[in-house]
Amino acid sequence: MKYGICMQSLVPVRFQPGDKQEMINQLLFGDQVFIKGQVKEWVLVQTLDDEYEGWVDRKQVEIISKEEFNELLNADDFFSLELASHVSSEDGQTNLMFTLGARLPGYNLNRFQVNGNVFLFPGDTCSNRENASPGHILLYAEKYLNAPYLWGGRSPFGIDCSGLVQMVFKMGGVLLPRDSSQQVNMGSPVNFIHEAQPGDLAFFGEEEGDITHVGIITGNGSIIHASGKVRVDHIDHQGIFNAIENKYTHHLRVIKHILT
Repeated sequence: MKYGICMQSLVPVRFQPGDKQEMINQLLFGDQVFIKGQVKEWVLVQTLDDEYEGWVDRKQVEIISKEEFNELLNADDFFSLELASHVSSEDGQTNLMFTLGARLPGYNLNRFQVNGNVFLFPGDTCSNRENASPGHILLYAEKYLNAPYLWGGRSPFGIDCSGLVQMVFKMGGVLLPRDSSQQVNMGSPVNFIHEAQPGDLAFFGEEEGDITHVGIITGNGSIIHASGKVRVDHIDHQGIFNAIENKYTHHLRVIKHILT
């Protein structure tokens, strides 16, 4: 097995090999992957954090040694809190664009090192060493407000409902699966909407169907979620009510408490 890391700002992960295939996920800078196979110019990757698989153009993943992979794995994780920022290597040879949520392994004194390169990042960061709290989760979620909806997206330039939840909790030090149908299996159930706390996850779908949507309870009868864009809407025991459309858009199925 080979080991890799994303050294670009955003890389599409596709359902099948090929540029015209469906994008099901994205890699952000610093995401580590296992490389499980190759078809021509495409590699099958499995993400370290959530074991999600998909195909990536092999030119968009850097191969690293098992030793460096494990060293990065054991480093303290920091994440960019900047919507977008330019990052340069210490020698000035490399310039990159980072987005909100980019991983900065082993960040210290405005520096971090990946694949032999030392990068300078003077912007705001958060650390997985900090205990996740509802306040942290909601603060990170609000940074994505008005980001456009994008199936498979994980950045402020396009994100889907489960990607929003996964990124926000990851920045808070809590790893969740990629899809809402998987995320619903995490945490402990909350029986009634009035018992829900800020930071709880609400899941939606038809009565007998699969879970198809997820959002983060903010308190005061509101939820932040990605639907058309990242937005805040009213939630009650029936589901999400969109005041602009004057109708319920998502049927509430389950509420889960994630934070301990």
